[in-house]
Amino acid sequence: MGNSYHVTPRNDGWAAQRAGADRAASVHDTQAAAINAARGHLRNQGGGELNIHNRQGAIRAKDTIPNGNDPRNIKG
Repeated sequence: MGNSYHVTPRNDGWAAQRAGADRAASVHDTQAAAINAARGHLRNQGGGELNIHNRQGAIRAKDTIPNGNDPRNIKG
């Protein structure tokens, strides 16, 4: 399995967490800050998949960070 991070809501903000990890890599006040942090973590690890969750916990968006494995061959 390649690198994968999830941005999820918490009681104290938004977490950027690697898939399968017990603890969040970082916690932020806003979802945008958590997304930027997760993108940075993935860039430092050679790329991967970013899954962004809404306040109810459902995935609302996905993104592939360069050097990851994007199943689609179109931008976006």
